[in-house]
Amino acid sequence: MTAKSVAEEAEEQAAPGQQDAGAPAYRDPAVLRWLGAYTASTLGDSVYYLALSWAAVRGGTPAEAGVLMAVSALPRALLMLGGGVVADRFGPRRVVLGSDAVRCAATAAVAVLILATSPGLWLLAVLAVVFGTVDALFLPAVGALPARIAPPGQLARIQGMRGLAHRAGLLLGAPLGGLAVALGGPAAAFAAAALLFAASLPLLASLRMPRLPADPGRPPGTARRDLAEGLRYLRGHRVLAPLVVVTALVDLGVVGPLNVGLALLAEARGWGASGIGWVLAGFGAGSALASLLMGVRGRIPAAGLTLTWLLIPGAVCVAALALLPSLAAAVGAAVAAGVLGGLSGVLCHSLLQTHAAPAFLGRVTSVSTLFSLGVAPLTFPLTGAAIGRWGPGPVFVASAALCALAGVYGLCRPALRRAELP
Repeated sequence: MTAKSVAEEAEEQAAPGQQDAGAPAYRDPAVLRWLGAYTASTLGDSVYYLALSWAAVRGGTPAEAGVLMAVSALPRALLMLGGGVVADRFGPRRVVLGSDAVRCAATAAVAVLILATSPGLWLLAVLAVVFGTVDALFLPAVGALPARIAPPGQLARIQGMRGLAHRAGLLLGAPLGGLAVALGGPAAAFAAAALLFAASLPLLASLRMPRLPADPGRPPGTARRDLAEGLRYLRGHRVLAPLVVVTALVDLGVVGPLNVGLALLAEARGWGASGIGWVLAGFGAGSALASLLMGVRGRIPAAGLTLTWLLIPGAVCVAALALLPSLAAAVGAAVAAGVLGGLSGVLCHSLLQTHAAPAFLGRVTSVSTLFSLGVAPLTFPLTGAAIGRWGPGPVFVASAALCALAGVYGLCRPALRRAELP
């Protein structure tokens, strides 16, 4: 073994403050190409999910459609950690490029088959499994990519820009998919998704990233050994380990209430579907405002301390959703929760990318993403059952308490509390 391992050399290169932040990220051609590819891919995802849900509802019963929409979650959860290993071993750009290429080919093939034949739900189920498998590779890689194309001083700004792109994809993707369905049915929507995935490919292919330092003293390891090494690295890191715990507690606290609980809350209060739309719009507007702030400002001092403190008033806003008497007040709480949650989310991702060694970024990102997109959705049935038994108020308060616990835990971890962005 050499005197310094790959991880040690890479972590020295990625240490906060050791690289010049350079020009703002929104002027960096490489960052803009990555952002364009990410926006196109996010739009493609939104159009794909709308096309899948519409085709499922038209081709089967509501129960079958519900099962079909959940099919992709299983391979995503099972393979997510392995996706982090793949991203670190082959490089995040190559994995993201391959993922979008597969999604482009899959959606294009389904569009052609729908036009040429009358396939049953089995075709949509196969497509959902393919997307879930590809997501397990794509999500860790896309999270690791920004740290490979920009210096640490720009990571918070890039995360703000990514948040805006994600919101734009969610906002524009649904009406774009709806327009495609109205003009040509599900086949047209799947074709539109394929074109959007295709648009990301030349942008990703044009990205150039520095190679990580090689360690000639270490032989290539198996995937299992690489995963175990990544988990040991994460467990022993003074900043990353508590950061992942904080992220997991927040996700377990808010994902269920905000995805399932809002519909049940609106029904109990008589707000109707429009009420849910207003509350979700409040969240989206607040989160977009936070992303815009970070995209322009680029840095917040005392990032670790700020992150942990933001979680406590954010938890209060989540509880207020179910306790405030009027829809207007709930929308105001949603805006505040969106701003606070958006800021804490950007800080969390930025700290993760700043403090993780580039050689481990894929594996670290896969663990963090596993909780938000793999484990937290499993709480949906529990959230619905709890609200059915005790009502939305106690469930939202309990969820808020879990978020507040995440903030208190973070404040009790000195390394995270003192963590800074460069």
